[in-house]
Order: sequence, then C-alpha cells, then structure tokens
Amino acid sequence: MSALICGSMAFDTIMVFQDQFKNHILPEQVHILNVSFLVPELRREFGGCAGNIAYNLKLLGGEGKPMATVGADFGAYASWMDEIGVSRDHIKVIEDSYTAQAYITTDQDDNQINAFHPGAMSFSHLNRVDEAKGCSIGIISPDGRQGMIEHAEQFVELGIPFIFDPGQGLPMFDGDDLKRFVDQATWLAFNDYEAKLMEERTGLTPEQMAKQAEAVVITRGGQGSLIYTRDKLHEIPVAPVANIVDPTGCGDAYRAGLLYGLMNDMDWETTGRIASLMGGVKIEEAGPQNHRFQCDEFAQCFKIAFGYSF
Repeated sequence: MSALICGSMAFDTIMVFQDQFKNHILPEQVHILNVSFLVPELRREFGGCAGNIAYNLKLLGGEGKPMATVGADFGAYASWMDEIGVSRDHIKVIEDSYTAQAYITTDQDDNQINAFHPGAMSFSHLNRVDEAKGCSIGIISPDGRQGMIEHAEQFVELGIPFIFDPGQGLPMFDGDDLKRFVDQATWLAFNDYEAKLMEERTGLTPEQMAKQAEAVVITRGGQGSLIYTRDKLHEIPVAPVANIVDPTGCGDAYRAGLLYGLMNDMDWETTGRIASLMGGVKIEEAGPQNHRFQCDEFAQCFKIAFGYSF
C-alpha cells in the first residue's frame, strides 16, 4: 500500500533565539513592531511537509511518494531523497524558480516566527494525482493554493481516500473553500490553532466536521491530541520525551504516524499513539529529517510508552 503525499518540498533555514519572544514583543506596541532577534545558532535542513511526511513514513516501514514542484536549486535535496530511498517519481522541476524556502526562528518556549517563500510550490497544480499509479491513500498538506484545490478534486474523482491537512496554508482559503474540503476529505487534521481558525471560517465545530468526514484529528502540542469520530472522542496522550530539542517537523512526523495507522487498518487509539510517539521521537532531534530508528526499536518504545504492542 502506497501513500501519495501532496505538499511542499522546501529548504528550512532554522534559527534558535536563546530567549523568549514575549520578552521583546510589547503587546501595546505591535502596531509599530520593529524587532531584531540575535540567532547565534543556524542550520539549513531538508524540509517541506511532503518531504518530512515521506521521510517519517519511510522510517516506519511504509511507502510514501511525495508529489511536489521544486526549483532548479533542488539538486542537494534530490541526492538526499535517493540516499534515504524516498521516491522522486512525482517531483517536477520548475527551472526558472527556487525551491520553496522556510526561515524559522524558534525561542526557548518552542514558539516560532516563520517567513516562507513559496517559489516553485506555486506551480503545484501542474502535477496531477492521476499520474501517480498504485497509490491507495493520499494526503493534501500545505502546497500551492490551486494545487491543493485541484488535487482534492482529483482524489475524489479517482475514489482515493485522503487526509486534508492545510497547516499554515489554511489562511489562503475562505469559508466556502474550506467547507468544500470538508465535504471532499475522508479525514481532517489540524493543530489547535488551525482548528479554531477552521471553526471561525466555516462555522463548523470539530464534532460537526466529524459527522461529514470519518475523523477530525487535532494536535495540541504538549497536551496530546484529540481524534473526533462520528460516535466517539479519542483522547491521545503525549509520548514521554527525554529532551525537547526542536519542534520543527513534529506535526509532519505525527501525520506520518496517522498515515501508517490508516494504511495498516489500525484502530484510532493505536493510530493516534503511533503518531504521538513519532512526534516525540522527532522533537528530540534538531531539524525535521535527522532522527533515526529501526522499526523494532520503535515498536519497543511504543510498548514502553503505552503499555501494549501494536
């Protein structure tokens, strides 16, 4: 079983601010905001939602094929994909564009301030879902606006169930757009902020959305996650974490866990816990694609964390 992962491939420039943003941003002065953060730590990482999800799904032993548009500067990332065994079959190069670039500054409270240049991602609609053969499940993560709209339509036309995971792309859509995605998607995934924005724009609560989709997943950082189904609310605990290093990419690791559980017909309690543990494993390493484990090691960690085997 293979997953088609529609979303961004990006270079992440990650900077660490060794203080708290709240100590330097005055709420009463945000209308004239002019701040500078000293960031002595800086890394450039391979990222983007599609790349991160595919990487994590590969670690779990699943197969995910990213579908994305990238720029002429993608060479180093392409080599990395070949090294880790992630398919490049549905990566389209836009020669006169840059690959998407994210500039992420994280403070000591794990708050983030991001700047994002979409670059070639804006041409994601040039890819078509029907070009990917053998995929029986999909996910639409943040991507070019038109691409997200068209890929949802194409998944529906082909009868392929998919997760709608708009992430930081959610503000691109109005209430009508988002209601259409709710109607089309099989499952919905948000963090707690996105869930509130989704409710504000659509007028639909998570419970109401779960009457239309099969499930609504809401991640809440250190408070665990909630999975709303049509007849039950599943409260998923966080996995034990020894050392919080970097939250960048944790949401994508969680989504890979969701896909893995769905691809293997697991129940929501187990699927949510696999996803939670994936986020916990990721947060202990800097960067979105630097953590490593073997499948048997992950299974052992799961049993220790949650008291049973999957």
